[in-house]
Amino acid sequence: MKLDKSKLSQYIEHTLLQPNIEKEAVKNLCYEAINHHFYGVCIPPYYVKYAKQVLSKLPVKIVTVVGFPMGYSTTPAKVEEVKKALHEGADEVDVVVNIAAIKNKDWGYIRNDIQSVTAATHIQGRVIKIILETALLNDEEIKRMCDICNLNMVNFVKTATGFNQVNTSPEVIKLLKGYIDKDIQIKASGGIKTTADALALIEAGASRIGASRSLQIIGQ
Repeated sequence: MKLDKSKLSQYIEHTLLQPNIEKEAVKNLCYEAINHHFYGVCIPPYYVKYAKQVLSKLPVKIVTVVGFPMGYSTTPAKVEEVKKALHEGADEVDVVVNIAAIKNKDWGYIRNDIQSVTAATHIQGRVIKIILETALLNDEEIKRMCDICNLNMVNFVKTATGFNQVNTSPEVIKLLKGYIDKDIQIKASGGIKTTADALALIEAGASRIGASRSLQIIGQ
């Protein structure tokens, strides 16, 4: 899909997930999201309640992460993270899959993991994105994961955490697009630095962009 550059900001989740960020940085992130009409902010769970206070009733969505960035937290731990985040005001959760379980072909574990976090999210009427970390998976594993996401009717699949030095490409978006159901959307994340990067990913089929260089992307 072709997109007018002027509308790019509404696709972007303005992201700040470094481990050493302070409250002032989160406040600035929220104000930037308001001023530039970003879709939302993506922040650590610790700051969800604070971001909710800063954003109040404004339309900027609050997105946080679960099992981040490695994904190998136990399923009950992830479920509790989801519940806590939603209770404190998150609109959407981005949940990392258990890569170790995938590599061991423990598909029963993976199915239960995704089903559990999805149910915990959907029962609250919120949005869940499953982070596949595509750069660490082969095509067969990616297809298997998309099949499981289709079965559980997740809202989005997300390409990467951004913590594995990956540059998400339009080719990856097209690959995912071929495997997921039409009702599931794609969030592109990882190494997105320029306007051209973001537009190419959206044109390939991404519905959302997760980026820490959001201002650079929109030319600010």
